[in-house]
Amino acid sequence: MDPVVHRRMVEPGIGLLELDRPERLNAISPQLLGELHAALAELAEDRECRVVVLTGRGRGFCAGLDLQESHGGDTVPDRMRLQKRIASLVPALRALPQPVVAAVNGPAAGGGLALALASDVRIAGESARFGNAFVRIGLSGGDVGVSWLLPRLIGASRAFELLLTGRVVDAREADRIGLVSRVVPDADLRESALAVAREIVANSPFGVRMTKDVMWAQLEAGSLAAGIALENSTQIAASETADQTEAARAFLERRPPEFTDS
Repeated sequence: MDPVVHRRMVEPGIGLLELDRPERLNAISPQLLGELHAALAELAEDRECRVVVLTGRGRGFCAGLDLQESHGGDTVPDRMRLQKRIASLVPALRALPQPVVAAVNGPAAGGGLALALASDVRIAGESARFGNAFVRIGLSGGDVGVSWLLPRLIGASRAFELLLTGRVVDAREADRIGLVSRVVPDADLRESALAVAREIVANSPFGVRMTKDVMWAQLEAGSLAAGIALENSTQIAASETADQTEAARAFLERRPPEFTDS
């Protein structure tokens, strides 16, 4: 059986994670689910990869769970195990030390929407569509972390409307409401995502990792004081690294820094 998730380095420090079920708009099958979990576990230990670009091959980013595939038993415990297995992709993406840039092509629906929301940066091709239609088929719009992530990205008012109606958002609206960083022609999508990845790779590895950790942690911080305390500790830790000294020296000498992740 050919793999349906591909992970490879495309440039120094930049890895590409590509879903490859284009005939099903990269919908989540048991095979894709297992391979994606395995790829994320490998990335978490990969010190050579410093940024990940996540995308789907063909006309879709990820159309959610593939209902034409058998996902195991049909009892409530079976379905709960599957639900937890899919939902655990979101914290796995969050826990990666590398920032994840989602290059969203075509539909990002259901679990596919969750993958996009759990990424750190989202860039949309003009064909991108974002939706969570569970409420239209008698289920809750709260699924796979979407009801936690979406209001933190676009605000509670807009998130309520989208999840209660199940309405699909096109790329232009996604840009207007702050769901994505930018919209580009589909032909330019991958290169645009790589350009953002290059900008990230140009920064110190430890500083980038701490920035990702702090930004996600601040979404759950209970107070301004707690948030500042977290910033203080990570900032002082970063100031003691060799890379911070190198960055300061390179700035004074007007040259690119040479980071060693130390």
